Amino acid sequence: METLQNVEFKIRTIEDAPEASKSILTAAKSAYGFDANLLGLMANHPALLYAYWEGDKFLTKNSVLTAKERQIAFLASSYENNCRYCMAAHSSIAQMHRVSQENIDALREGRELPDKKLNALSEYVKATTTKRGQVSNEDINKFLNAGYPKEAMLEVITIVGFKVMTNYMDHLAQTPVDVPFQANLWEVK
Repeated sequence: METLQNVEFKIRTIEDAPEASKSILTAAKSAYGFDANLLGLMANHPALLYAYWEGDKFLTKNSVLTAKERQIAFLASSYENNCRYCMAAHSSIAQMHRVSQENIDALREGRELPDKKLNALSEYVKATTTKRGQVSNEDINKFLNAGYPKEAMLEVITIVGFKVMTNYMDHLAQTPVDVPFQANLWEVK
């Protein structure tokens, strides 16, 4: 991978963030118990931070996928986008949501998941990510035949969109992995 130019973005805190980012950083710290580096970087552009934070909150409340399935999807897209920060973070979050370590390891290694339904989700997310939304009829049929409703295809678009924001932010800023996620460090494939 090519080394990027030294473009540095400050990791913002509640104290030094743009005014429009402060309430989200405050809410995030309250929710997570720490200042998340990725959100601190996104805070440099309040619209990016807002779109990600508010969108994710809305998705959580209005999801057709379970919390476990969403973590599978976040990991599958982050793997395809080679995002070391998000792979570490979502591996840790998936563990909190009791996703089996066997499934997490398979996602981190780019292998087939042992759970066939979750594997169909992972494969559909990967196809959506790598084909930039131009999935085939075969991709769609495998996903729907695994038991997912057609609305889940729209949710996958939403999840992949969120991962574009976070994965690309990590690529640009080389986000330091937060201490709570250090146990799940991941190297780019």
